[in-house]
Amino acid sequence: MNDDLEVASSAGEPFIQNGSSTGSDELAAAKAKAEENYNKFLYAMADFENYKKRIERKLDDLSLAGKKSVLKKFLPVLDNLERALSYDAGSDGLRGGLEATLRSFESVLESEGVKAVPLKGARFDPKFAEAIGTRPVSNVPEDTVLEEAARAYAIGDDVLRVGQVIVAKSE
Repeated sequence: MNDDLEVASSAGEPFIQNGSSTGSDELAAAKAKAEENYNKFLYAMADFENYKKRIERKLDDLSLAGKKSVLKKFLPVLDNLERALSYDAGSDGLRGGLEATLRSFESVLESEGVKAVPLKGARFDPKFAEAIGTRPVSNVPEDTVLEEAARAYAIGDDVLRVGQVIVAKSE
């Protein structure tokens, strides 16, 4: 009677039972294949985690870009309110209403992380400002911002809008 019984495996290859050396070779091969499949599984899981993180970053970037776009549209309204307040309206009620509206806009922008970047009196920085003109001045160092035609705004470390400024030049 034969001690080695052959039974077909699911792959169609014979599976030897009762401890023959061929059986232990096949067991070692099956273990190696299982290890290989497990490593592939781990690689796929790590790849999927990286994919999820990449998609989250892209969604955050898209969300921030949309937020910046909407907030940027409010800045000209804020500029117009500031210009209106710079003129003597003659009516305290109108002025008070404009000031309250301006404060409301500023608080909304601040709650969204938008901050005005002070430029007047600082050295001209093209990252935050666009020079729309120069003025010869003797008592101020060259490339100092003299006036802001439009304020610069930043959201976090990103510039939302560059300011428009008049810069000092030596006479």
